[in-house]
Amino acid sequence: MEIPDPIVQQLGDEELESAVNLGDEDLICFTPSRTLLYRGEGLLSDESLEVFDHDVERLGISEGRRKTSFTLTYVDSEQRFTIPRDRTEPVLERLLSGVLETAGVIESEEPIEGVFRFSELALVVTDRRIVKHIGAYLWDPDYEEYPYSQVTGLDFEEGSVATSVVISVDGRPQRIKAPSGEAEVLRRALTTALFSYYEVDSLDELNATLGETDPEPTESNGSLSSDIELDDTIDPLVTPDDEAVDDLTEPPAETTEPANGSTSESPRNTTEPPVETTEPSAETTEPSTVAADAEPDDTDRDHTATVDTGTQTTTTDQSADTATPEVDPADIEAMKSRLDTLTEVAKRQNALLKQQQETITQLVDELKRQR
Repeated sequence: MEIPDPIVQQLGDEELESAVNLGDEDLICFTPSRTLLYRGEGLLSDESLEVFDHDVERLGISEGRRKTSFTLTYVDSEQRFTIPRDRTEPVLERLLSGVLETAGVIESEEPIEGVFRFSELALVVTDRRIVKHIGAYLWDPDYEEYPYSQVTGLDFEEGSVATSVVISVDGRPQRIKAPSGEAEVLRRALTTALFSYYEVDSLDELNATLGETDPEPTESNGSLSSDIELDDTIDPLVTPDDEAVDDLTEPPAETTEPANGSTSESPRNTTEPPVETTEPSAETTEPSTVAADAEPDDTDRDHTATVDTGTQTTTTDQSADTATPEVDPADIEAMKSRLDTLTEVAKRQNALLKQQQETITQLVDELKRQR
């Protein structure tokens, strides 16, 4: 990647750590203390260079459908820049690394394993610590830090909606909830960093190294997992109230047995239905004979078949009549030629519309930059 001359001149003695291509000639570069945003020459604007210091009070982020906006708040001013949304993650990681290093939260050359955002929770996982921030901003001085040297246990409690990461720091569990769709990436980043820090190969080996092998923490973890299910608002299929309703509905089924004093009536009720069913069976024999007598004779059958055949013949004759008209081959060729011409015209129009749309998009982007 070629670095434009304005950026090279602006660097001075400072070392350029990394850069991200924003498309076309636009480029964003990062040093330990500054972010340099270069815009290439466009239809409505010349090339430009903006410089953003990392000594900020707050760092905010806002994502739109096509653009992502970063807001850097200083003691007496505020600056903002936008980038394409598909470049958000690499720019965010490098910008946040410079801000945290300038604020003294992380050390120089402390690589970031991943940046995770869950609603108003932001997590930065490095190879030496976890930085946790809760609030509308991505970062401000109100944050929490968990150095790996103080970690005494790590566990993952999976739920149907979210996964809870339980990090014990000096024996006190710190719970972090992550959506199930993103929990696996967070889990991989945490285990990779902690395994490398303690030189182990598995979660069991890590907890054994940290001393979390007592049975009591296991019981407490079990109680905590039930709290997670309640926090995730997952209702059981059968509640205690439903079980009580089932207990009330079962006794009526048992009351169907005859009560005392009614035994003489139950045999009479059971014998009467067969008597009623035998009478209709006798009566139904007569309609069956009538139905048998009502069957058409052979002449009627032949007449019916003749009528059906006639209708079929009529339909085939009509279809034959409709199929008789023929199309002139010359007309078919003329229609094909006209269709090919229309297709070519449509393709050219689509190409022109696409070029116009790209030009309009570029103009809009440049107008937004000038605001």
